[in-house]
Amino acid sequence: MRSYKYLSWVTAIFVTCLITANIIAVKLIDVGGLILPAAVIIFPVSYIVGDVLTEVYGYARARQVIWIGFACNLIAVVAIAIAGVLPPADFWASNQAAYETILGFTPRLLAASFVAYLVGEFLNSYVLARMKVATEGRYLWTRTIGSTLVGQFADSAVFITLGLLQITALPPAMQGTLPPQALLNTIVVQWLFKSLYEIVATPLTYVVVGRLKRAEGADVFDRDTNFSPFHLQQVDG
Repeated sequence: MRSYKYLSWVTAIFVTCLITANIIAVKLIDVGGLILPAAVIIFPVSYIVGDVLTEVYGYARARQVIWIGFACNLIAVVAIAIAGVLPPADFWASNQAAYETILGFTPRLLAASFVAYLVGEFLNSYVLARMKVATEGRYLWTRTIGSTLVGQFADSAVFITLGLLQITALPPAMQGTLPPQALLNTIVVQWLFKSLYEIVATPLTYVVVGRLKRAEGADVFDRDTNFSPFHLQQVDG
C-alpha cells in the first residue's frame, strides 16, 4: 500500500472529533434562541475532515477511516458502559448519578447515533466523490457544500427520528421526547446550522486541501471505485 505522510493525522482528527461530539452531546446549549446539543461545536468538523479525506485520498480511503471511526466510537461506548456498571468506591458513590447523567445513554439513542453516523458520513463521501468526477476536479466549494447538505440532512433526520421522536408503542424509557409535530422543524434547524458551519469553514477547507494535495502528491478521482460501504479491500492509491 502507498504510504501517506499525513493520513494518520487526518484520521486521528476525524476520530477525535467524532468521539468528543458524542461525549458532549448530552449538554444542550442556547444559540440565539435555538436549542442545540453542544456537539454542534465539533461534530460538523468530522464532515469537513471527511471532505478532505475523500477529496485528497479518495472514497476508498475515506471508507476505511469511516469504519475506523465507527470501531473507535464503539470501543469508547463499551468502556463507558462498563465503567458505569462497576461498583463505585464508597467515598465516590454520591457521584454515580452524575456519571450516569453525563455519560450514560439509552439503547435507542445509541443505535440512532451509530446508524445516523454511518448513513451521513457515507453519503457525504459518496456525493463528494461523484461530484469531483462530474466537475473534473473544479469548483471544490460546490462539492464540499453539496455533499455536506446531503450528508448532514441524512444524519440529522436519521438521528432525530430514530432517537428522539415520541413513539408511544415503545416502553416508557424509550419513547422519546420529541413530539411528531416538531420533528421536521428540529431536523431542519440542526441541518441548517451544521451546513452553515461548513459554508463558513470553506476557505479553511480550501487551504487544507491544497496543502495536503501538494504535500502528499495525491489527488484521487474515483472513476472506477466500488462505492459499497462494505467493500473493504486494500487500496494502493
